[in-house]
Amino acid sequence: MVSLPERLFEFLFKYRPVVFERGEFALGAPWPVWVVLLAPALIATLTVVSYTRARGKLSAWQRSLLVGMRFALLAVLLLCLSRPLLVLSTVVPQENFLGVLFDDSRSMQIAENGEVSRSSFLADHFGPEGSELLTGLADRFKLRFFGFSESVNRVAGFDQLGFSGTRTRLGPALERVASELSAVPLAGLVVFTDGADNSETQLSETILQLRGRGVPVHAVGLGSARFERDIEITRVEAPRFVLEGSSIAADVSLVHSGFGGLTVRLTVEDDGRLLSSQDVELPREGETITSRVQFLASDVGPRVFEFRIVSPGTEQVAENNVREILVDVRTRPNRILYIEGEPRFEIGNLRRAVDADETIEVVYLIITAENKYYRLDVRDENEVVTGFPTSREELFQYSGIILGSVEASYFTHEQLEMIVDFVGDRGGGLLALGGRHSFAEGGYAGTPIDNVLPVVLPAPQSDDSLPAVFMVQVALTPFGRSFPIAQIAASPEESESRWPELPALSTVNPISEIKPGASTILTGATEDMEDLVVMASQRYGRGRSVAFTVQDSWLWQMHANIAADDETHETFWRQLLRWLVNASPERVEASVATERVGPGDSVEVLAEVVDSGYMSVNNAHVVASVTSPSGATTRVPMEWTVERDGEYRTSFAPGENGLYDVRVEVVRNGDSTGVSSTHVQVADPVEEYFGAEMQTALLERLAEETGGAFYTPETVASLPEDVRFTESGSTVYEELDLWDMPIVFLLLVTLVGAEWSLRRWGGLA
Repeated sequence: MVSLPERLFEFLFKYRPVVFERGEFALGAPWPVWVVLLAPALIATLTVVSYTRARGKLSAWQRSLLVGMRFALLAVLLLCLSRPLLVLSTVVPQENFLGVLFDDSRSMQIAENGEVSRSSFLADHFGPEGSELLTGLADRFKLRFFGFSESVNRVAGFDQLGFSGTRTRLGPALERVASELSAVPLAGLVVFTDGADNSETQLSETILQLRGRGVPVHAVGLGSARFERDIEITRVEAPRFVLEGSSIAADVSLVHSGFGGLTVRLTVEDDGRLLSSQDVELPREGETITSRVQFLASDVGPRVFEFRIVSPGTEQVAENNVREILVDVRTRPNRILYIEGEPRFEIGNLRRAVDADETIEVVYLIITAENKYYRLDVRDENEVVTGFPTSREELFQYSGIILGSVEASYFTHEQLEMIVDFVGDRGGGLLALGGRHSFAEGGYAGTPIDNVLPVVLPAPQSDDSLPAVFMVQVALTPFGRSFPIAQIAASPEESESRWPELPALSTVNPISEIKPGASTILTGATEDMEDLVVMASQRYGRGRSVAFTVQDSWLWQMHANIAADDETHETFWRQLLRWLVNASPERVEASVATERVGPGDSVEVLAEVVDSGYMSVNNAHVVASVTSPSGATTRVPMEWTVERDGEYRTSFAPGENGLYDVRVEVVRNGDSTGVSSTHVQVADPVEEYFGAEMQTALLERLAEETGGAFYTPETVASLPEDVRFTESGSTVYEELDLWDMPIVFLLLVTLVGAEWSLRRWGGLA
């Protein structure tokens, strides 16, 4: 169906707009140009003289208007006498090939308005009975049909399409067909698709190649450019690795059309077991909302968590309501070194809180006198026997450090710098606790540790030996409501209601400002001060740091108002320490570039290898053992990437669906220096159902930049006529007369009529 503006244009100008776009203007007068110019010039001179001398009631400007009309009339006549032409390059019938590509992916099965699928258009026009579109193309070209999704295949016709492809690789398909037809006169390519492109290559590269070859692409867009009613989970962000028993906070991003203001249910499941659910109110149409959902990682191993929006019905695509993510739930012990400058109740209660946690081992180093220490829970008699570690190798065996009430002057400058490297380079976690000798009161302002802390240290309170004590009622910040550390109950709602019930704590380190990039998790207020920072965190290099400014969290366990069986204190400290060290890397860290791939796709495996001082190692022997879901194991050697120190890479192609275990082992100088495991999920791709609206902008760009045109089912009828205007393939030049366009006749009649009317009114006729 041709649009009304296009029909009007063709009525006035004789030809459709595409003819003018593809043609070049020329003059075909049979006599010299000077003859054509001389006669009108003489007539124009006589016109000026006659209108100037003629008597009548016309004013000077009206006479000028008459002269202008006569000049315009002569100009139109001059143009007609010059025989204006459009010169176009057109194909020679049946001497050129035309590549026709059909999108053979699953998204073509999406039903528009719940009734007619996108593939039905192809069935109507390229099915057994054919159509005017197919006939028009076949009359002018030798047609070659191709179906494409993950790959591209030559097909005899529509009946060989199954619309079962799990990906659409538009760019590679166009390149492949253009290359296959490069040996024949190729007039262009016609692609019928919704515009989805799931390939890793950029379409810009394809456009440049096709434009360089002179191959125009005519794109026919199928499907709705905008769904009337649909909800889509666009992204889920969650940690790739967590420790067993940790609270996971996942950010789920949603976009919708047609459901503004509706409240929908978001659920999280693990192998069919409901872990969490919450209501989400959808925003205005066009806006993306990100909802944070929390759940507990209770089972060890690779877990596939399913995030689902319960469909309100009447959606055009229900498959995009579900996203899956793979999370490795680990149970490896993480060792934390706690150094304390004085005996405190905090130590005993902390020890009791984490005693049953198999993922956390805390080594306690308590300074009792100068060069004298009391050690708890050490692995052997030599561990930290001389105090805080003095070498990277000794310190970096831990995943986290807790600084208690210990003055900065206890450490040497080298040890302070080493703590900074522990966080920034090793990727460890640093937790600073409040106390008489902590933060500014401990002399940390201006030291290397000051750079790592997430808070701005004020000037010390005074030079007195006993700083002032402030009682603060701890409260959650808006950020803290969804932060894993602050989840001290079974659900976010219960956790949020529990915090105001906890006893007030004391601090001798009143801090009210955090650094740029840091986040406040807990806040507190006294009678004289508001918005004191109780807990804040930030990323620092590869690691993270936390400031917990109170000095007696043990009151959450031992206060008279706390029941004997209350687990709040234990839960809080377990969550805090797990989060502190969760991202701390080991000496060998294995990972995969993509956590979910399709069968046969290449899986890139990376391994980062460091020595005991966490310095990169480039000369190790690294092997990945890949175990399939059926139990078969394949050993794949890994090579140093050269581009980055300590990084090794390999790849493999899985052949069956399920979870693959990838175990990386490092051998150096004949000894095993470390092992790390990761996993990858192999499943049928689902990309076809996400962003499934017709990609109008992409298809228009593809057509425009290659010299083709963009069509919809309503405008595709003109495709056979338009495709013949091309400079590709075997072509001839065709001349189209313009002097007899209806617009020319109408213009002549208008000018003559207007001039005669004005002359008669002025008494000159």
